[in-house]
Amino acid sequence: MCYNRDMTEQIVAFDVGDRRVGVAFSDPFGDYAVPSDTYFRTGDFASDIQALAGIARARGVTTVVVGLPLNEDGTESVQSEKTRRFAAALGQEGLHVILEDERYTTRAARADLLEMGVSQKRDKRKKQVDSIAAAYILESYLAKIRKGERT
Repeated sequence: MCYNRDMTEQIVAFDVGDRRVGVAFSDPFGDYAVPSDTYFRTGDFASDIQALAGIARARGVTTVVVGLPLNEDGTESVQSEKTRRFAAALGQEGLHVILEDERYTTRAARADLLEMGVSQKRDKRKKQVDSIAAAYILESYLAKIRKGERT
């Protein structure tokens, strides 16, 4: 079932952090999100933007959902400002960027991994958490599309 325009294009979501960026893609019909790999930031902002834009383009994606970290009360933080800068740079790469509230996504991803019994080393679990959080961000966006709140 299609919920958006023609929804033949996948959408990518990024959970942007200072060291890692979680990546998730929608299925071609926009029904669900699938966690993908975690991108490890290089320390070079321009290189990171180019690499992530390349990840999107490699799948034919032009719409990017970026998780916007907000405080519990909905106000913005220093990390929100960093994320807005990152999203704006992705937009300059010709991608359609949408910001989506990401409150509680990392917490939910950690809880899910622990509930599933993932008892791997902390560093390996962190990699999974980032991409699962990106999937939650994308799921939130897709749910809004289905409800007609976003186009």
